[in-house]
Amino acid sequence: MGFLKIAAVTLALCSAVSQASVLPRAPGIVKTDFDVLIVGGGPAGLSALSGVSRVRRTALLLDSGEYRNGETRHMHDVIGNDGTAPEQFRALAREQISRYPTAQIKFRTATTIVSQNNGSSFLTTDNSGQTYTSRKIILATGLRDILPDTPGIKEAWSRGIFWCPWCDGWEHRDQPFGILGSLLDVVGSVLEVATLNSDLIALVNGSFTDANVKTLNERRPGWQQQLKGYGVKLDNRTITSIERIQDGAIVQDVSERKEYDEFRVHFADGGSLNRSAFITNFPSVQRSYIGKPLGVKYYGEKMNVNPGSMRTDVPSIFACGDANSDNSTNVPHAMFSGKKAAVYVHVELEREKAATFVTKRDENEIMDIMGRDVEDLWAELTARK
Repeated sequence: MGFLKIAAVTLALCSAVSQASVLPRAPGIVKTDFDVLIVGGGPAGLSALSGVSRVRRTALLLDSGEYRNGETRHMHDVIGNDGTAPEQFRALAREQISRYPTAQIKFRTATTIVSQNNGSSFLTTDNSGQTYTSRKIILATGLRDILPDTPGIKEAWSRGIFWCPWCDGWEHRDQPFGILGSLLDVVGSVLEVATLNSDLIALVNGSFTDANVKTLNERRPGWQQQLKGYGVKLDNRTITSIERIQDGAIVQDVSERKEYDEFRVHFADGGSLNRSAFITNFPSVQRSYIGKPLGVKYYGEKMNVNPGSMRTDVPSIFACGDANSDNSTNVPHAMFSGKKAAVYVHVELEREKAATFVTKRDENEIMDIMGRDVEDLWAELTARK
């Protein structure tokens, strides 16, 4: 009889061990240097860093020192910072964020990001060769404007020649104004600046072609009547250079908030004309494609995201600012999208932690039940002595 008791208890114990061996294990949280690594130190990246730091997430921001508005005299249409120089804005943001001990900023360029541990963490390498691990990635890498080789454009970029009327248009209102770019984009530019400028000349640089006219007739029926209605003149001559003859950073009316830049456009036929400022229609591209090897998808020249959360197609990788596909490019939008990414990163991290509690609880409860079953069986068997 003693043998039977021992056999029964052994069988029960083996059953318990067998059942325990097939229980789902609580997913572990991978240990990393940082909760989140942010690539890009413009308004989007800084906003994301501020957001995660405010909830005590450990975060590192890598800043390459390249900014789309780096040459702009002053930021505008940024509530509380209208007229602030971009470098002052960034410096103040960095100083304020430095008050949070979990935030770090390094002036380095992220060169590679590699997925690790089945996508539960990432290894980022910077241009010095230093590596960092994190559970989440926020890409705030921005855009880069593709400027033509025409002499004078790069030298005056963002200082009298600009792409955003909300950023720079008010300071050049009611001045002789030019539109630089393809004929295909002229009407769109006119609609943006017509309330600021009425003396408009579109310098389309040889793009007034039969093919483009046909395209416009299909895309914008009545476009010629619209341009005529706004009093826009078209100049199709080939531009050879744009010469600055007056600097609006020096010649300005502070009380009226006006900058008086002056440019002379030189043409291949030997002619020229003067304009005070220009809006452009030049293309832009991603400043960095660092997410591409990880599987981040692109919609045109924008990283494809879910606009509700700023998540990319790759789990645990988020994108914000001008570089993402929500189709808005300005400082307030960059800050908004950076904050949104920060919120969703924080909640996602905590949900992952919460999930481990649920799994561990279920396992412990089952083990407790198994333990009680064995104890009851042992008590029953020993009572039969």
